[in-house]
Amino acid sequence: MTLSFRFGTVGSPAATPPNPRGTVGGIKYATSIGLDALELAWVQGVRVSETTCAAIKQTAAEAGMALSVHAPYYINLNGDEEKWPRLRKYLMDAAHFGNLAGATDIIFHPGTYFGHSPEEVLRVIIPRLQGCVNELLRDGNLVTLRPEISGKAAMLGSLSDVLEMAKAIPGIFPCIDFAHLHARLGDGTMNSYDEWITMLALYKQSLGKNALKNMHIHLSGINYGPKGEMNHLVMEEADLDFRNLMRALYDTGVQGRIMCESPVLEVDALKFRQIWMDVSGEGK
Repeated sequence: MTLSFRFGTVGSPAATPPNPRGTVGGIKYATSIGLDALELAWVQGVRVSETTCAAIKQTAAEAGMALSVHAPYYINLNGDEEKWPRLRKYLMDAAHFGNLAGATDIIFHPGTYFGHSPEEVLRVIIPRLQGCVNELLRDGNLVTLRPEISGKAAMLGSLSDVLEMAKAIPGIFPCIDFAHLHARLGDGTMNSYDEWITMLALYKQSLGKNALKNMHIHLSGINYGPKGEMNHLVMEEADLDFRNLMRALYDTGVQGRIMCESPVLEVDALKFRQIWMDVSGEGK
């Protein structure tokens, strides 16, 4: 059954059996329950061998599984000049080993403002990110780097920030985390069909119609306060209007991947898949 979206989890499904271990086991289990995408959660560092990457790539190819990578949390495009080489290495290692593992997209948190305006910060980070892209292209590495929307207003990663990065650098595309988008301002906004339609129209205007056909989306319930994101929630405990979000995606013609970050990863991923099928009529 072919749907407009691939559905999967950020990290291996929670119920992945112990044998085979690791990502290989996660791919096999995810496939067995009807998921067809997996994001490798290398959030604490890239600690993987080339041999392991080759096994991941082969297993995913045999299963028809699309792979992406969530790069380490430590990346900060706006880090101090002396720290930047180390911070940069986290992103480049994720891109290098992710490519070896067969991943096509590298998701990362872009960093912090450190009290500066978004305009000031973008002037610093865009050349740095361009340098990363240039090096990957020189190496023949065609992964797509995707800065993710942040769940807190104090963090670099507003919708405007990630769109500006993508507009400035060919080959950069955002990771749209709709839970973070909803939580970011802490006021309950970005939770209606009309708001999402407006947001998706801006995405299309900024990056072109084709960008809507290859979106990388993170989704979960989310708990938030005045300063934004606090923690992720299971679908039933959240105020996010998942069905109307799916309607907005369908009515805008969006395609790509929807990756679940819920505390019950594969449970909610399969629920999101079912909501999509109900709204879109696909798979019937």
